[in-house]
Amino acid sequence: MIDAHQHFWHPARGDYPWMPPDDPVLSRPYRPSDLAPGRAETGVKQTVLVQAAPSVAETDYLLGIADATPHVARVVGWIDFEDPGQRAVLDRLARHPKFAGVRPMIQDIADDTWMLRADVQWAFEALIAMDLTFDGLGFPRHLPHFHTLLTRYPELRAVIDHCMKPQFRTRSDADHARWAEGMTALAEDTGAFCKLSGLVTEADDDWSDAVLQPATDHVLAVFGPGRVMWGSDWPVARLRCSYAAWHAQALRLTAACGADGQRRIFADTARAFYRIA
Repeated sequence: MIDAHQHFWHPARGDYPWMPPDDPVLSRPYRPSDLAPGRAETGVKQTVLVQAAPSVAETDYLLGIADATPHVARVVGWIDFEDPGQRAVLDRLARHPKFAGVRPMIQDIADDTWMLRADVQWAFEALIAMDLTFDGLGFPRHLPHFHTLLTRYPELRAVIDHCMKPQFRTRSDADHARWAEGMTALAEDTGAFCKLSGLVTEADDDWSDAVLQPATDHVLAVFGPGRVMWGSDWPVARLRCSYAAWHAQALRLTAACGADGQRRIFADTARAFYRIA
């Protein structure tokens, strides 16, 4: 099995502006040894380590962890899309054998149309030219803009993180319908993939199968198991449950796909997208 989305971090680095300073779950270091029990319990053999700070320094930190950690198969890092001079940084990072691509933290940017600005297009063009991946991190309100971006660049190897964070908290049929419509458009009009991750933390106290199933079913229906990959979003998922509990829940939520579909969701899709040996 492959975990297509997990994090390691150390708050003392000082480059995690989103992190609460005193959160008992988040505001502590997370290292490979902390993930080992969850991996052992679930049988996850390889992981994709994803950036959590908007800094190149953190990307170098993660690549150092990857060098020393056999189970880390790929690293998704960060560059400053607003600085064309960072093309040289991207060139350097791309030479690392475990570097996959980048993830700008779009959900934290005030301008919802940031990804469409003329001054950041060089970065998307560079990702295509260098055959690197793009992780799309946003909220449902970003869906139309991701659609514009990904139809503009059909060659971009893109994956939507956390199913674009459907808003379970509102329990609104209208909100779900807008999210579902946007995800359907991405699935039908672009070649984007989708990560089945981050759902438990988009719900409040009730993250039961019954709450998450409608969103999971929709993603699987429109993208298909061949374009959906499971990710833990650990340690963020610890705000709701253990690594093993979310893994087991994801197995239940995808049971209708059968053994072949689950093999794709929990291994083959991530292996193909991130080109994991």
